[in-house]
Amino acid sequence: MLKLPYKLDALVTPQAYPHRPQKVELVQTQMSFVFLTGDYVYKVKKPVNLGFLDYTTLEKRLFFCHQELELNRRLCRDVYLAVVPIVEDKGESRVEGEGDPIEYAVKMRQLPQDRMMDVLLLNGHVTKEMVAEVAERLAVFHEGARTSPEIAAFGKLEVIRQNTDENFNQTEKYIGISIPPAKYERIKSYTENFINSNSSLFHKRVKEGKVRDCHGDLHAAHICFTDDLCIYDCIEFNDRFRYSDVASEIAFLAMDLDRYHRADLSEHLTNAYVELSHDDELLTLLNFYKCYRAYVRGKVESFKLDDPYISEEEKTKVLTVAKRYFELAESYVAEDNLRAPDFR
Repeated sequence: MLKLPYKLDALVTPQAYPHRPQKVELVQTQMSFVFLTGDYVYKVKKPVNLGFLDYTTLEKRLFFCHQELELNRRLCRDVYLAVVPIVEDKGESRVEGEGDPIEYAVKMRQLPQDRMMDVLLLNGHVTKEMVAEVAERLAVFHEGARTSPEIAAFGKLEVIRQNTDENFNQTEKYIGISIPPAKYERIKSYTENFINSNSSLFHKRVKEGKVRDCHGDLHAAHICFTDDLCIYDCIEFNDRFRYSDVASEIAFLAMDLDRYHRADLSEHLTNAYVELSHDDELLTLLNFYKCYRAYVRGKVESFKLDDPYISEEEKTKVLTVAKRYFELAESYVAEDNLRAPDFR
């Protein structure tokens, strides 16, 4: 049974919503409570400070709700509808009611679960043509995505080192739990060596405008093949995680396709994107960023082990997922060590 803050208890009942859904399903992420009502989804941010995000005040949660709405409309315009208040009415919480807000939610159209890319992958229903469609959408998106000297600075060596060092620092407490000591050290050593050996390439990417305001959390669960291809749930809570080399963005989804044991689709995505964008240098960075992205996912799953709203039974499953991500991250170290790099 998922635990909720008392003021959100009523949101699991149909009476809390203006359209009176037949039923309400609650799911949660590390950062949000998500209420599925059939026609609409209402996403409420948890009042947490995880270091890389801070939702601890109502004002901050309202701000980031609006950020989520604006940023996700770039790749999924018709799904993100509004930021709506949750009010207290006669002792009960109501969505889109009258009165002073006690909380806020991002209101979205509910997408069909059976058309999500992660579900389709499990059923063997993702084709190379579908992956090519995603590559094309991303190539166009990246070409038009915002960049500036401020954004480009996030591709500089010191920022890349900051991001990777943060990963390793934040996972120290999970050594021996979700990641074995030898695996931790091997990935850390590979990461540091790759950055040091490819400094000129990272600098070149910054100079040539390859660092953009990207999606930031591009994996299969955030892609829906419905009437229109919808890529949703981008990172709104920390610009540093969204401002990145486009190579890192493509590597994220390619890594996730590898996780589903579809290396063929992973390769097809990468090749299709490179052909459309004419970004051949991306291939040199691919395994480095795949390793980085897999490690981030392992870290995020590990964080859930400390989440008071997640049951012990669920945490057992979370631990298994985290271990698998760290194993995947290490696999790219081995693979990269077997091939001669193009830039040193």
